[in-house]
Amino acid sequence: MRILGVNAVFHDPAAALVVDGEIVAATEEERFSRRKHGKRPVPFSAWEQPVEAAAWCLAEAGISAQDLDAVGYSYDPALVEPGMAGHDGKNECLRTDFARRAPAFLKAALPGLDPATVRFVRHHVAHAASAALAAPFGDCAVLVADGRGESTSYLAGEYRDGKFEELAEQRLPHSLGLMYEDLTEHLGFARSSDEYKVMALASYGKPRFLDRIAESVHTNGMGFRTDEIDWASFAPAVEPGQEPGQVHADLTASVQRCLEDVLLDLTTKLHEHTGHGDLALAGGIALNCVANTRLHAEGPFDRIWVQPAAGDAGTALGAALELAAEFGDRGGPMTGADLGRGWTDDQLENALKTANVRYERPDDVAETVAEALAENRIVAWFQGRSEFGPRALGHRSLLAHPGHETNLERLNDVKGREQFRPVAPMVLADRAGEIFSRGPLPSPYMLFVHDVAPQWRDKIPAVTHVDGTARVQTVDADDEPLVARMLGAFERRTGVPAVVNTSLNTAGRPMVDSPRDALECFGSAPIDLLALGPFVVRRP
Repeated sequence: MRILGVNAVFHDPAAALVVDGEIVAATEEERFSRRKHGKRPVPFSAWEQPVEAAAWCLAEAGISAQDLDAVGYSYDPALVEPGMAGHDGKNECLRTDFARRAPAFLKAALPGLDPATVRFVRHHVAHAASAALAAPFGDCAVLVADGRGESTSYLAGEYRDGKFEELAEQRLPHSLGLMYEDLTEHLGFARSSDEYKVMALASYGKPRFLDRIAESVHTNGMGFRTDEIDWASFAPAVEPGQEPGQVHADLTASVQRCLEDVLLDLTTKLHEHTGHGDLALAGGIALNCVANTRLHAEGPFDRIWVQPAAGDAGTALGAALELAAEFGDRGGPMTGADLGRGWTDDQLENALKTANVRYERPDDVAETVAEALAENRIVAWFQGRSEFGPRALGHRSLLAHPGHETNLERLNDVKGREQFRPVAPMVLADRAGEIFSRGPLPSPYMLFVHDVAPQWRDKIPAVTHVDGTARVQTVDADDEPLVARMLGAFERRTGVPAVVNTSLNTAGRPMVDSPRDALECFGSAPIDLLALGPFVVRRP
């Protein structure tokens, strides 16, 4: 069965292709359109299909739209309720018009597609499938929490033999994701896209407002309540051009702790109902790596796996996997997030020649990059297929020496980010245990935080956050031989088996995806060296 999954509602439009249960390709529209989160600047855009992403997925498999057996659309308009809060007044349009128009839009985007193949998959079921059906274990419990779906904001259940059984849901307007979005907006950040900044800011505060916040945000059976909060009663709104103050950090720390408490309670109850030892997580809340680590450290589950594309983009993959499972195609687990575009060496060299830049082809690009990093150069690293999801995992990365504290400020300047934002370490998997603790290891997708061992904090200050933690990505030589070789070469030169890894992009721009994107980023930002496949471009 050849099944295309599509996400186009809310934000992060994306497409994914599953053939005979196996994931062939997955990518986000932003990587093609170069518009962050893939949407035009309009309040609500339900019809903006991932046209280029879907076309590329089909081309990658060598098939056309008419070859598809099914298209899974990760939203079911029949479940949208009239007057339901949380849809910005657009829910009636979605409910009455969406079912008729979406297949027609897809047919226009994918010539030759039979509209009869389009099937709507419930938004949170698509999230659940993206995690549980791609996880490295079989039957498991699954929990999804985000801003909103059709009429709910949370889903909990279990998968047995590839089939989902629902145990609990939370109806809107109660939503952990929307509550976090409200706070994000109050702090002067972009709603529905800057929540990770709130998580970073929380490390600078103390949860002194926790008791008051918990009066409005708390569990209610296997669900929860999120009553409206007057954020201004805790701290004034951050106006444009202002920086958050200590009171804002304390408020953020309080909300973060409350969120963790609620999730810990929900997962505990889910474990009691299912008895599973394994838990799969998805939904935007699952990108909160601080909360994920607390669930791992204090929760009842033995193993937790988080979908790397846990946000709405991942529902494209989930919709395809869910339909595949219904058709009896249960493939193997997701083995990596490198599901996007890649280029041959000849294509990369042609891009360099077209750009008319001076380049070289060293004997071993890993050694060349390690030498540059040891000399405290900043390196743009473009290798293999691009990552699906928001994390740079060694394919589209900015790299630096973790032993120089000033490299945090330096990278944030390169990227145009706030200085309170941390950067992450990429570390050899067989060395991670001596440097990092508390979070699960291995941790290949950068979705948990780990305590940095005291004796290492002065050795890797650039990646040690203010609270003594780091969001770690472990690298296995069998999975990522080139990255592992670069890390080994860097350790031989410095004694440190880790480098700084952050996404290859600048503020307001999507992650670099194509060679042209990489050259534009290199040309516009103070980056010292670009490693484009086996080729190297140096800053004069």
